[in-house]
Amino acid sequence: MITLYGVAISNYYNKIKWAMMEKEIAFLEEFVAPGQTDAVLKRSPLGKIPFIKTADGYLSESQAILEYLEDSYPEHPLYPSDAFERAKTREFIQHLELNVELIARRIYSQAIFGGTVSSETIDEVKVKLEAGLKGLARLIKLEPYALGSEFSAADIVAWPHLQLVSFASQKIYGTDLVSEHIPGIDAYIKLIESRPYAQQVGNDRNAALTAFFSKQ
Repeated sequence: MITLYGVAISNYYNKIKWAMMEKEIAFLEEFVAPGQTDAVLKRSPLGKIPFIKTADGYLSESQAILEYLEDSYPEHPLYPSDAFERAKTREFIQHLELNVELIARRIYSQAIFGGTVSSETIDEVKVKLEAGLKGLARLIKLEPYALGSEFSAADIVAWPHLQLVSFASQKIYGTDLVSEHIPGIDAYIKLIESRPYAQQVGNDRNAALTAFFSKQ
């Protein structure tokens, strides 16, 4: 059985957790914070979460994990069977994670955790984030799912990331940059949140956030 390591406040952790639930893969969860201890670094080379334990060993990096799950558990597929459409799904995920989520991550410390980010960083992030979201708007279809009529890995990735980017942009810029640049995204989020497993992941995330902030 797979063991998933990490924390439920992480959007990347929730990406993998939700994927396993939708694919009906049995798994265990074990709380592990990111860090530089030997115990973590032996299983995740940069101490990042999430990572998983399989029968063959440990695997880190959420996208590598997602594609491992798809290859190893072909039932309930999350990727299209057509090679080009599979590539378009990967294109969407890579664009979202590198050009949107990774950019927005630079303001999370202030937007979510009460830290402080320089005004220069805030301004720079806005320019790059808006460019990334405009690019994402050219890829996303919302018909009704991210890439068409079928639920896919694109939705597994879009939902946890875009929720967080939306929240962070509202806190820092006073406006939801995701909704501003991707018309129809609010209805899409509501559609995704009607899925039972998405609701469960969201509830677990909210409980983890409450527990986290209660200790601050």
